[in-house]
Amino acid sequence: MDIEDLPGVGDVTAEKLRDSGYKSIESIAIATPTEIKEATGIGESSAIKVINAARDSLQMGFMTGLEVLEKRKALQKITTGSNALNELLGGGIETQAITEVFGEFGCGKTQICHQLAVSAQLPIDKGGLEKTVFYLDTENTFRPERIIQMAEGLDLDPEKILGNIVVARAYNSDHQMLLAEKAEEIIKEKDIGLIMVDSLTSHFRSDYAGRGMLSNR
Repeated sequence: MDIEDLPGVGDVTAEKLRDSGYKSIESIAIATPTEIKEATGIGESSAIKVINAARDSLQMGFMTGLEVLEKRKALQKITTGSNALNELLGGGIETQAITEVFGEFGCGKTQICHQLAVSAQLPIDKGGLEKTVFYLDTENTFRPERIIQMAEGLDLDPEKILGNIVVARAYNSDHQMLLAEKAEEIIKEKDIGLIMVDSLTSHFRSDYAGRGMLSNR
């Protein structure tokens, strides 16, 4: 199903949606009426109809417990490279989920991201996904030299591993959001299995500083 197939969405509206980052039925289904209204200029009631139609086409409704169980059977676990940490996480980093790693400066958050960028490329029977990786770097901390060390430690080809990591450097919060929107295209083109953002909040803390900006942040 294409965007143009949604009720009330013609060629002009579809083009405006795509220009604003709504390039799939899924992205429209999870948007708010205000966001669609601002992106296209259509009325709020029309925006609601478009969103509801997108949700209906995706069958975004209730599921039985058995259906949830079947869906979870497709989950995979990515090894962290640490048996102890894998055990704490129930086998590793779970796919189809958002995992937040937090802690004070220098505790190893970026090292975990680097390790996962390598681990995700491992064969499935070794705790990997056999997929490429998207690495959104907001603090200029991605180090290919560290990736080489980790790859060599696992007897992997460093050049092949680095070639399967798509890195984007974000310079402020607006740029970060733009790159996140562009990630959808990269995911399809490069067969991405893991997306990492290191770090998620740093630009927002600096761009929206002070109590007066808390709501915007």
